[in-house]
Amino acid sequence: MSKHHAPVFPRLPGPSAGLTIGVMGGTFDPPHSGHAHIIDVARQRLGLDAVWVFPAASNPLKRTHTAFVDRFAAAQRRLSGPRTLVTSLESDLGLIYTVDLLRRLKKLAPHAKFVWIMGADSLASFDKWRQWRSIARLVPIVVISRPGATASVGLSRFARMFGDYRLHASDARTLARHKAPAWTYITAPFDQTSSTDLRAMMQMNSVMPV
Repeated sequence: MSKHHAPVFPRLPGPSAGLTIGVMGGTFDPPHSGHAHIIDVARQRLGLDAVWVFPAASNPLKRTHTAFVDRFAAAQRRLSGPRTLVTSLESDLGLIYTVDLLRRLKKLAPHAKFVWIMGADSLASFDKWRQWRSIARLVPIVVISRPGATASVGLSRFARMFGDYRLHASDARTLARHKAPAWTYITAPFDQTSSTDLRAMMQMNSVMPV
């Protein structure tokens, strides 16, 4: 006689019904104060109830030599907070692309309002992401200023294509209530830290004679 097991459903990082939730992804190799800065600015300026952070198991556009388990643990230590939850859900579901993650989140939490959070330095390559136009039409997007990327924001392919859907930064708190596509760009005091610089420093220190 065969045994039937109850289906296992993905578990969300936290409560979602009726909440406005910021979603942020990345390789986080390593996570740093710049990531924390983007999260804090987005949460405060948009009035988010929570931020869910999804370290990626892999990134088709960015190579990493650090194991996912180590990057995930580091992100938990560096970025977790009272309203910021670092989750392995994307990896647990076997997902690679942001568009698939957002589609799944909207199905799992139909009564939440999601906003995608990204740094301005990521906007330059956003048009290389899988189905980036679909991402823009799935959830509102907030872009936070980053060193060296401010001048290029308006020149990005995304900004040109979705220019008519841009909200003024003063209306950022209403962003989550807008039907996608909708986006805004927020300037804030810069945090100069970057994962690239940190990796270079770590590699240099690892080869320095003791």
